[in-house]
Amino acid sequence: MSGLSFPNGTSAALIAVALAEVGTVETGENLTKYGKFTKADGLPWCGSFVNWCAHQAGVKIHSVVGTAIGAHKFKEVSRWSNMPQLGHLAFMDFPHDGVDRISHIGIVVGLIDGKSCMLIEGNTSGKGDQRNGGMVMIKVREYGAGKVIVGFGVPKFVPYAGEFPLVKLPTGTKKGKKK
Repeated sequence: MSGLSFPNGTSAALIAVALAEVGTVETGENLTKYGKFTKADGLPWCGSFVNWCAHQAGVKIHSVVGTAIGAHKFKEVSRWSNMPQLGHLAFMDFPHDGVDRISHIGIVVGLIDGKSCMLIEGNTSGKGDQRNGGMVMIKVREYGAGKVIVGFGVPKFVPYAGEFPLVKLPTGTKKGKKK
């Protein structure tokens, strides 16, 4: 973060909180402060990460610990979109991973080219398991028909028209910090 503070409840605050967590690595098999927060420690924690970040940023969202159920709830309350905006929650289904349903979530932190967006995701990895990889990372994912991102949950943010945290893709790998 560039030293700017962001108003609670805004998409900028959500992104700033998530950005500060990049590089965090689980301490054991799915053991994190995020799982402790959602009382789901020891379980895959991408949704716990998102709920923890939202809480820290003052953004009220329903539980997305169960990613498929969390996506369904966004659809049920008419807060679902096929187009990303900063702070939206990207729900993913990885083809050919043996789990034929939404099984991962990340926070939209950058818009790239009308078919891809930059996300901060918990419990992912560089080249290994994308939905249970053990680290908070910045990733680029595609959205649209037949792509990994199947849609976006739209939290109710406090209106904000200011600057956003600058998020860049890492150019090298750095050792993760345990939390």
